[in-house]
Amino acid sequence: MPTWLKRGKDVEARAEADRKVRATVESILSDFEARGDAALRELSKKFDNWERDDFRLSDTEIAACKAQLSDQDLADIEFAQTQVRNFAQAQKDSMAEIAVETLPGVTLGHKHVPISAVGCYVPGGKYPLLASAHMSVLTAKVAGCGRVITCAPPFNGKPAPAIVAAQAMAGADEIYVLGGIQAVAAMAIGTESIDPVDMLVGPGNAFVAEAKRQLYGRVGIDLFAGPTETLVIADETVDGELCATDLLGQAEHGPSSPAILLTNSEKLARDTIAEVERLLEILPTGEMARQSWEDYGEVIVCDSHEEMLAEADRIASEHVQVMTDRDFWYRDNMTNYGALFLGPRTNVAYGDKVIGTNHTLPTMKAARYTGGLWVGKFMKTCTWQTIESDEASAMIGEYGSRLSMLEGFVGHAEQANIRVRRYGGRNIPYGAAAAPRQDPAE
Repeated sequence: MPTWLKRGKDVEARAEADRKVRATVESILSDFEARGDAALRELSKKFDNWERDDFRLSDTEIAACKAQLSDQDLADIEFAQTQVRNFAQAQKDSMAEIAVETLPGVTLGHKHVPISAVGCYVPGGKYPLLASAHMSVLTAKVAGCGRVITCAPPFNGKPAPAIVAAQAMAGADEIYVLGGIQAVAAMAIGTESIDPVDMLVGPGNAFVAEAKRQLYGRVGIDLFAGPTETLVIADETVDGELCATDLLGQAEHGPSSPAILLTNSEKLARDTIAEVERLLEILPTGEMARQSWEDYGEVIVCDSHEEMLAEADRIASEHVQVMTDRDFWYRDNMTNYGALFLGPRTNVAYGDKVIGTNHTLPTMKAARYTGGLWVGKFMKTCTWQTIESDEASAMIGEYGSRLSMLEGFVGHAEQANIRVRRYGGRNIPYGAAAAPRQDPAE
């Protein structure tokens, strides 16, 4: 049975925090819808201390931001974007369109249609998370989306040069300096100065995630991507320093980022706790990471790998770092996770920044029913069908007629009957079901 050497906040405390977030977001979205640009300016000033006549950056401002970066900075961004683009293209290439003759004269198929307009949120209040621009903008562009706009909050009172450069290099059509609920609302609802989009994507804090949840249905969303989560599954093939580093590397994201160690070694568990305390004293972002670790960190000791697997699927974490003597066994048997990082040579930071897989992943147990952002999320798989012979139309129509009448849909039945009459030469009274033929092969 699993044993907790450390727990985070209790469930009720987290639920109360969630209730407050929901109420705040609901109020702000209602005000935003009523007042548009006026509300946008007030909210931007209130939450980001940021005021402009036009929140969209001009080409001149974008160029000025790029000019603040070194050639090496730009080359590094280009390298990361190449990896993301290549993997997204490989994913798209795997999505075959189909056309299949299911019966003589009956052809069914599907095609992949890109979303027309997409809004990408790029977090950047505490850290300029330029990687989120690669993950959303680039992937949408590979999918073929026609209009891709971005919002990122100001950083230290001005546009974050690295984020702006990444957005522009990824191919964003419009770049806005807006953060939080007001950015999400502006993209989804629209204002007098910002045209709305059809889909929202990108990670964010609890308020951004809740705003996306409340707007879902009005627009599409990628997934519920709230505060970063990480789960480290480890045994004694690795040490406490490696585990602690991988836990704190994600805990520094924010004060509500869960970081969990799952192990079958009590020694490794205790070594990791000690290493966490040591590293928190020297980590420059230690203050933020400590708050997250104290409130949301957990250490769980299990009796076996099978028990660890069951716990991992229960937790359904966004990121899962596996460092054991059977890493690919976990890959083959785990069912609930956002992304797996297998073996000590890889880690979540590689996925976050550069390796090429998408870092926008499901949180808050959403990994039970969805994967992360990928090129397919930006495309609608739409079916089509055609019947190319009289015989096939009449034959399908006879079945359709009877099945429609079985449900009581006379109008549906008549859609079938008129074709049975015209293409099959059968006399069916209006509003009646087509009688079966004596010989179905006729």
